[in-house]
Amino acid sequence: MKMLAEMFSIGPGNKDHHPALRCAVGVFVPLLTLVLLGRLDLAIFASFGAFTGIYGRGEPHGTRFALQLRAGLLMLAVILLATLAARAAAALELDGTGTAWLLVPATTLVAGACSLIISWWRMRPAGSLFHIFAFAAIASIPNQPPLWQAMLVAVLTTVFCLLVGFSSRILPSRRTPWIRPRPVRRTPNERRAAWLEGLGYLIAAGLAGTLATWAGQLLGFGHNYWAMVAAVVPLVGHTTRHRIRRGVQRIIGTVLGLVILAGIVLLDLEPWQTVLVMALCQFGAEMFIIRQYLLAQLFVTPLALISTLLVVPSPPAILLRDRIIETVIGAAVGIAVVLAPEVWRGVRERTTAEVQRVRRPTRVPRR
Repeated sequence: MKMLAEMFSIGPGNKDHHPALRCAVGVFVPLLTLVLLGRLDLAIFASFGAFTGIYGRGEPHGTRFALQLRAGLLMLAVILLATLAARAAAALELDGTGTAWLLVPATTLVAGACSLIISWWRMRPAGSLFHIFAFAAIASIPNQPPLWQAMLVAVLTTVFCLLVGFSSRILPSRRTPWIRPRPVRRTPNERRAAWLEGLGYLIAAGLAGTLATWAGQLLGFGHNYWAMVAAVVPLVGHTTRHRIRRGVQRIIGTVLGLVILAGIVLLDLEPWQTVLVMALCQFGAEMFIIRQYLLAQLFVTPLALISTLLVVPSPPAILLRDRIIETVIGAAVGIAVVLAPEVWRGVRERTTAEVQRVRRPTRVPRR
């Protein structure tokens, strides 16, 4: 009952509307610009470039700029690798199945490497969820736009989000000292934890991607990277209880978010209206992502799928089906990865206790 109550409880607010508004503007302006230019084929590059704005949300301006600059450069590197991977798959003339299987190890490597980098830099949000999503989604696009156009949009969006990040300095009441963050000194335990976390992301993403691709071929569904994204969600947290709760919240929130998405699709919105809905979803996601993860998924799910529909139009019913199946597979794998060390420690402790009991000398009773 305690875990159930925690799952639906909501934490106190801490001026969450400030970072939420920055993130919403960082998404809305670049996407609206692309709508006006008639280049929605580049929308996905702007969407992932805008992830720069989610870092350093509560930090002073100087620290926030440094964190967002690092985050932006890392995301640009991931976007570039994704476009190159898509072109490599096209050059090899792989079919859909071959591309899906190639995507799994490539995305797995991105998951582990970016997790290690984010942990090394002590950035929040932790983990490589956004980088997994960005790499796999872009690499899955069959018809890639010119490379220079894609990267130009991503770079300009990143620069715009950096400007938005310290724009409040023009207000004296909101201005904070421009102080560079101190160099991070990591203890041996922190370095070991970073490597272990990266290993966890490798295992969870790789296993989820493999299972989702295999099951998708048998049952006829796609978007295997959604399972990889869902698999790493439970890996973020300080306790096993918290991590399992996040995995369950991901499933429940996705189901409810799909209901909202179905209503949005029925409205048959114009492109500029769709972009406005995406900005509102981004605002809602940032408002609740720290306070109530399940509630945040009501906004995250429509946001992710609408961005997919903008670039690669697909029947909404198929996207809804794929999203829930892939999320269940991924979240189940993530929870299993979280529980595996606990189960292993329990087995070792019982085995050790049993060996010690057997080896304990038997006392001969005195007559």
